[in-house]
Amino acid sequence: MKVKGIISEEKITLPELKEILIKVESERLEASKEMSYELRKSIEHANQLSKTSAERSRDLAGSLLKLEKMKPDIAYRISNIMPRTRDELRAIYAKEKYTLSGEELDGIIDIVTAHY
Repeated sequence: MKVKGIISEEKITLPELKEILIKVESERLEASKEMSYELRKSIEHANQLSKTSAERSRDLAGSLLKLEKMKPDIAYRISNIMPRTRDELRAIYAKEKYTLSGEELDGIIDIVTAHY
């Protein structure tokens, strides 16, 4: 399949993607259409790695974006991974030019656990 151009672009979390893929899967099954290997693997991946509902992950990303040092990419990455420890959170921030204090890390973890 060749992609000719991007019509629109929007950030979504993994649980939101899971909901979209479930709809696509049900439409294909109803129409008796074959699912491609890539689609089946995408559905499997989303099912295995989604840790919360789409609504909760969306709320979590919104809550994280209210923080001072939070970039949208990192907020969505945290919403997908749902880190529970400082080390997991530090791994997400590893490529950033700044580091967070222990209090800031704990604050983010508190927000994550509240949305779990």
